[in-house]
Amino acid sequence: MFYIYILYSKNMDSFYVGQTLDLQKRVEEHLSKFYDNTYTGKTNDWILYFSIECDSRRQAILIESHIKKMKSRKYYESLKTYPDISIHLKNKYKD
Repeated sequence: MFYIYILYSKNMDSFYVGQTLDLQKRVEEHLSKFYDNTYTGKTNDWILYFSIECDSRRQAILIESHIKKMKSRKYYESLKTYPDISIHLKNKYKD
């Protein structure tokens, strides 16, 4: 399974959106600054704000792209508040 994930940093008051095969490992990499010269390497207080389990990498990439295009804190909050949005996205970008 692939995952879309949204991280949140209180220090930066900012969100980060990504996709991965191994969610736990990827979050740990962000926290350990494994990717030091990147956006998430600026702080180490990232928390997993939200995630969506996807059926394929293609679906994950398409949903990640959709979410990133929204560029909206309100949209990220809505994803967490209204689970139907995730279901709709999975259906829209079904293989």
